[in-house]
Parts: sequence; C-alpha cells; structure tokens
Amino acid sequence: MYGALHHDFYLCLNNPHMFNGIFMILIIYAHPYPRHSHANQRLLDAVADVADLNVRSLYDLYPDFNINVAAEQRALEGADLIVLQHPMQWYNMPPLLKLWLDKVLEHGWAYGHEGTALHGKDFLWAVTTGGDDHHFDLGDHPGFDVLAQPIQATALYCGLNWQPCFAVHNTFACDEESLARSGERYRRLLLDYQARYQTAAEVAHG
Repeated sequence: MYGALHHDFYLCLNNPHMFNGIFMILIIYAHPYPRHSHANQRLLDAVADVADLNVRSLYDLYPDFNINVAAEQRALEGADLIVLQHPMQWYNMPPLLKLWLDKVLEHGWAYGHEGTALHGKDFLWAVTTGGDDHHFDLGDHPGFDVLAQPIQATALYCGLNWQPCFAVHNTFACDEESLARSGERYRRLLLDYQARYQTAAEVAHG
C-alpha cells in the first residue's frame, strides 16, 4: 500500500491535473463491430457514469482507417490513465488498433529524442477473449501472460507505467451474470484508481 501511495504521490507532483482535482481516464476502445459487441459493451456500460472518463471508439471514429493523429495525441496528452480496451482476435489486437499504435506513437512525440509526451502516465490493458485457459496452452511459449509482452514493451518504451492487465476470458460462453460481475470489477478498478489518486493529491496538498 505504501509503495502504491508513494508512486501516486510522485505522479501528483508531476501532473497538473491532480492539483485541479481532475483524474482523467481515457479508454481507447477498438472493437471491429461495436454495434454487435457482447462483453466489451457490458464493460463500457459499467463505467459509463465514472467521472472524468472519455471513451474513443476507434472503429466509430475511423471506419475508413484514416486516423487523425493530432486529435489522438491531444486526447492522450490530457489523460492520466490510458486504457487500451479491445477483444483479442487470433491472439492479437484488431487491425485498426495496431494501425493506431503505428501512427499515433510517433518518434519525437512518444519516444526518441524529445519524445516524452506520455512519460509518467499510467497504462492499463483491458482485453476480452472468447477462449478459456486451455486456448493459451498452444505453442512453445504457452500461457496468456506472454501475449501481453508486445503491448507491455510498447508501453514501457514510451515511458508509461504498466498496470496489471484486466482480462475477461471465455466470453463466448459467459452468461449475463458473469458479464455483470466483470463489468463491476472493471468499474471498481477504475474507481479505485481515482480514489487512490485523490488520496495522493490530498497528501501532496498537505
């Protein structure tokens, strides 16, 4: 607990939002068929009334894959917690999200010389999978955690603080009660994040 509070206190001192009582959460949402989403829509519904939270649905914003890089970078700059939320497809992310990473995380902005725009922000990977544990036992490097490595490495390379991922598995077989519990778990995670930062901001103010 002390370590988490110390981390949050440090971020408060380096984040102007904290002293205004604003804790901005940005969800970059990438579902290829947002109107037909099952599990992911339940997660979004569960956090819809969380204060200071913005959702950017990439497939709604960019059906032609023509990403407005400047707009996306502005949204990221205004966030304290960046959440990448998507369904897993063939052990990977949807194609528009991969393009978003390639276009938005530019050299000189997200990394490289003077590329410090994201430094110190927190990063959360929120992912749903249709399969259960045994679907991740294939190949020479089994297990679900190994699939997070490319995303985690990208976040760390850009100076982001990697948070333990939020995952909902077996969504093809989940009943409504299970999805409701997952939604509540997601909501509680984001609210706890804001509460932790509120405490740290109060400490920083003395």
